[in-house]
Amino acid sequence: MQKIIYPEKESWATLLERPDNGLEDLFDTARGVLDDVKRNKDAALIKYTRMFDGVELDDFKVMQTEIDEACINISSDLKEAILTAKKNIETFHKAQLREVKVIETMPGVQCWQKAVPIEKVGLYIPGGTAPLFSTVLMLAIPAKIAGCKEIVLCTPAGKDGKINPAILYAANLVGVTQIFKLGGIQAIGAMAYGTETVPSVSKIFGPGNRFVTAAKQVVSLKDVAIDMPAGPSEVMVMADESADPAFIAADLLSQAEHGADSQVILVTNNEALLDEVGSTLAQQLEQLSRKEVAEKALDNSRMIVLKSVEEMLEMCNEYAPEHLILSMRDDEEIASKVVNAGSVFLGNYSPESAGDYASGTNHTLPTHGYAKSYSGVSTESFMKKITYQKITEKGIQKLGPAIEIMAAAEQLDAHKNAVTVRLKKIKESK
Repeated sequence: MQKIIYPEKESWATLLERPDNGLEDLFDTARGVLDDVKRNKDAALIKYTRMFDGVELDDFKVMQTEIDEACINISSDLKEAILTAKKNIETFHKAQLREVKVIETMPGVQCWQKAVPIEKVGLYIPGGTAPLFSTVLMLAIPAKIAGCKEIVLCTPAGKDGKINPAILYAANLVGVTQIFKLGGIQAIGAMAYGTETVPSVSKIFGPGNRFVTAAKQVVSLKDVAIDMPAGPSEVMVMADESADPAFIAADLLSQAEHGADSQVILVTNNEALLDEVGSTLAQQLEQLSRKEVAEKALDNSRMIVLKSVEEMLEMCNEYAPEHLILSMRDDEEIASKVVNAGSVFLGNYSPESAGDYASGTNHTLPTHGYAKSYSGVSTESFMKKITYQKITEKGIQKLGPAIEIMAAAEQLDAHKNAVTVRLKKIKESK
């Protein structure tokens, strides 16, 4: 990791640059595959699964017998851990449901808002070297709580044509409606457009590689909603003299091992901490099964020393990290001043991996600086809001004249008349 001591503010923008994910170069490829899936449906899915994944499949739907076999093959320890995570995620996401409140904006005028579930949602779950069964919990649980009728899950099969059993166990546990052995651009296309086998959905959720990310952005332009723009995973750690160097190193590596294009940043006002973290990070790195991946990510990463906590907060809010860990003495006070972050972890005993798996918060979060304008996935992400109003005779008499004046000022005569005819009717009836 590069070490930067007391950088001038003019250099911050350069220091905080993310690795180029090269999405622009993939849009044409994504469009070509998506158009093919839209036209040729299952035939295109078969072709691209063979081409990209090296798997020969003619039936993508996962049958109950496969799910049952997977559930048997999962260890009891893992099942217990998943159940613990499920309980905490459910508890946190159920608390996000809001009761309907009717607001009387003026006498005779009532307005309210009601959240209703999106009927059909699609979940993309990465497979490959890191099958993210935890993401199944993070997406399907709030979808179920929201009341989505259909929850469609796509995840790539391995070379043996099978899905990781932990993914199948988690999906079955939380009530996923249908599961398909599909990955990559073709999976996004299948859920966006529908095929003979895969139903189309109204919104697609879930992380993925650059090709999946590009495909999601393409289909979101006019075909289907997506959860958020996505990019490589990232973490920023803010630390002072109260932090534990071994904890910091572990947290940095936990994100670095996600992918070679991940980024981790340490910001501190304690210069001595850099060498301490660097030393223990090197030791921990040697123990990782994904050492080579983490090493590449560390090439994109930095340790930065700033003069004050105020500067550290300013840099944090400018970077808008996906994950922010506050290993600070006054963590709660500092957290109250954070305005741009996907998820915040306070204190030395709140590792980012707790949020990734089992504390209860959602790990599907905005990356690449999108935390300045996007929230992480929540129960509300699987819902849409409808507004209602009910106006009485008394209400339209009080409100009507204002509407007439405003409509006339905008030269929208029919808008004005919709009120005028009602006011006239009320006057004539008296």
